[in-house]
Amino acid sequence: MNGVAMHIANGIVNSQVSAVFAVVAGAALAICVWRGRADLDDRLAPMAGLVAAFIFAVQMLNFQVLPGVSGHLLGGTLAVVLVGPWVGALCVSTVLIIQCLLFADGGLTALGLNITNMALIGTAAGYLLVAGLLRVLPKTPRGVAVTAFVASVVSVVVASQGFVLEYWLGGTTPLSLTTIAGTMAGAHVLIGIGEGLIAAVTVATVARVRPDLVYALRRFRSTARPAVAPAKTVEGVA
Repeated sequence: MNGVAMHIANGIVNSQVSAVFAVVAGAALAICVWRGRADLDDRLAPMAGLVAAFIFAVQMLNFQVLPGVSGHLLGGTLAVVLVGPWVGALCVSTVLIIQCLLFADGGLTALGLNITNMALIGTAAGYLLVAGLLRVLPKTPRGVAVTAFVASVVSVVVASQGFVLEYWLGGTTPLSLTTIAGTMAGAHVLIGIGEGLIAAVTVATVARVRPDLVYALRRFRSTARPAVAPAKTVEGVA
C-alpha cells in the first residue's frame, strides 16, 4: 500500500460499502449539477475554475494520518464562500476525480467515499456554518474572514468523521474504531486550523478587492428595510 497516497486508498473499506457510497456520491453530484446551473453566470463560471485550481494546488500538501489514509487541506468551505454550495461541491469533486484518475491519488474503488466525505459532507457542513455565522457577523471582509476560519475548522473535522462512519460500516484493517476516530479528529483539527487561516486570508482579500465575486456576501446580504415615514401631526386644531 502506498504510504503517501492521498485520500482513502483501495481496500481500507470493503467493496460493498464503497459501492453504496459511490451511488450516494453520484446521486448527490447529479443534484449539484441541476441546482448549480441556476447559479452559474458570467461572473461565477470563471471563479469556479479558479477555485478548483486553487483547491487542487493546496490538496497536494498532505501527510499520512493512518495506513492508507492521508490528511490534507480540503477547500470545501473556501469553495462555499466564493462560489456557493452546489458549484463548490462540484469544484471539490472535480479535483478529486482528476487526482484519482490521472495521479492515482486515492483509490478508484474509494472515489465515492472520498467525494462523499470531502465534496459533500465537508462542503455541506461548511455551508451551514457560513449561513449561520453571516446572519450574526458583519458582512465585511473581516466578518467573512472570521466566518471562513471557523467554518473551515469545523467542516474539516466533520468530513474526517465521515471516514470513521464508513470504516465502522465496512473497515478492513485491525485498527480499532476508537483509535481511528481519535486520530482522525486530532489530526484534522490541526489541518482545519491551517485551512482556516488560508481560507480567511483568501476570502478577505477577494472581499476587499471584488466583493461582488464572493458568493456568501451576495447570498446573505441583509436587505435594508425602508424607513417608515413619521406620522404628520396636525397643529392648530381647536
